[in-house]
Amino acid sequence: MNPAELNQYQPVATFEKHESTHIYRMEKGSPSRQFMAGIIVNLASVMVGTALGWTSPVGPKLASKDTTPLETIPSVSESSWIASLVAMGALIGAYGSAVSAPFIAGPLAERIGRKYTLLGSSVFFIVSFILLLTAHTVVQVLVARFLQGLGVGFVMTVQTMYIGEIASSEYRGALGSLMQLCIVTGILYVYSIGPYVSFHALQWACIVIPIAFDVSFFFMPETPAYYISKGEKEKALESLCFLRNKTVDGVQEELHEITTTVEESLKNKGTLLDLFRNSGNVKALIICAGLISFQQLSGINIILFYSQNIFASTGSSLSPAVSTILVGAVQVLASGATPLIVDRLGRKPILLTSAGGMCVSLGTMGLYFYLKSTDSPALGSIGWLPIMSLIVFVTVYCIGFGPLPWAVLGEMFPANVKSIASSIVASTCWVLGFLILQFFADLDKAVGSHWSFWIFGILCAVAFAFTFTTVMETKGLSLQEIQDRLNGKV
Repeated sequence: MNPAELNQYQPVATFEKHESTHIYRMEKGSPSRQFMAGIIVNLASVMVGTALGWTSPVGPKLASKDTTPLETIPSVSESSWIASLVAMGALIGAYGSAVSAPFIAGPLAERIGRKYTLLGSSVFFIVSFILLLTAHTVVQVLVARFLQGLGVGFVMTVQTMYIGEIASSEYRGALGSLMQLCIVTGILYVYSIGPYVSFHALQWACIVIPIAFDVSFFFMPETPAYYISKGEKEKALESLCFLRNKTVDGVQEELHEITTTVEESLKNKGTLLDLFRNSGNVKALIICAGLISFQQLSGINIILFYSQNIFASTGSSLSPAVSTILVGAVQVLASGATPLIVDRLGRKPILLTSAGGMCVSLGTMGLYFYLKSTDSPALGSIGWLPIMSLIVFVTVYCIGFGPLPWAVLGEMFPANVKSIASSIVASTCWVLGFLILQFFADLDKAVGSHWSFWIFGILCAVAFAFTFTTVMETKGLSLQEIQDRLNGKV
């Protein structure tokens, strides 16, 4: 090549080098892959939804001699256990990680990773639906429901960790809120199929979900933070490049930030005592446990588990099955709105709106049952009130107090105590869930349906006050910035 030809090509080479540097500095990547991972991991939430919504269409089937596969019709007490054992199983699945039992979600997530722990959670659901397919006794149904509860506990504990660690700060709220959307999708799935197929056909329809989850999630990456905690930085880099859809150079700054956060958190291995020694951790625990508590104290599980029975008791002209499907569809639509607005409006304003709306709708529902108990003549003109009240309730719940407590949980704690804190918060959720489901029938009989709804409404008013005075806004903050604010550094 002569000098003229060499000079001809040198500027081009220099330009490409400059252009390459320019691309590195300006590289934006794409959120598509982290959303793909977030959506696929939330197939596990659809599994949870099928377990939570299962009793609404199945309860009437088990109570009828024509449709039950069981040798005997379940008693009222046995029916309460069939509903509440999911919460008990979830409690054990979640709480075990705080006390280091041998086979539990939190330590397993730290030992083998978030990904493989979540994949393992599907086994509980698959085995439970196989048991239900072959069930002839109430005991076998109870065992199956308990196993579903274990699966629910695993998913709710570990999935928040996974989402919190794969999501970038600007999309963490949206991805975290997908859990609620997918849970209510699973609920709608069984609401829509259950009333119109046999008991056994519904179990076959449900077992498809965990199998689909295993097949698809197997190809998703482990979180970068987990790899860094194990000293596997090359794998962390590979995972982060995939999730951000960037080159190695393009993720260096974020990798450094994640590495710093994880390594600082793991300098002293976190214990239960460490969770309470740090004022920022205590504040985070109060916020997260408080939000989860009020989520359950809103009475949401009563509505989810007993929708058909509630609508049947109202005397509405619309069939209970259709009313339940309508409420389930509204849940999905409302939950779909949260990922679109949460990172624009922030967590706190949405939670306040949610608490206020639930309070009003539950109060209205209580008013309807009060008028019904007194045989008020006004009842005939407001037959639409129960379904409208529950539509408003599930709408504001699914936008706010349904998804956001879990989203906040995924971003509030440092890596060294995250699994312990997640287990405690999830345990709080399921303790309250179990107690409410187990004793609601007694409460309803003792004080009447109107006071049952009014009590839940009053608790939603308390949730509004708690959110206003205690909850910290995390919109747009990195995980490190959240820790700095919790610890009063900014």
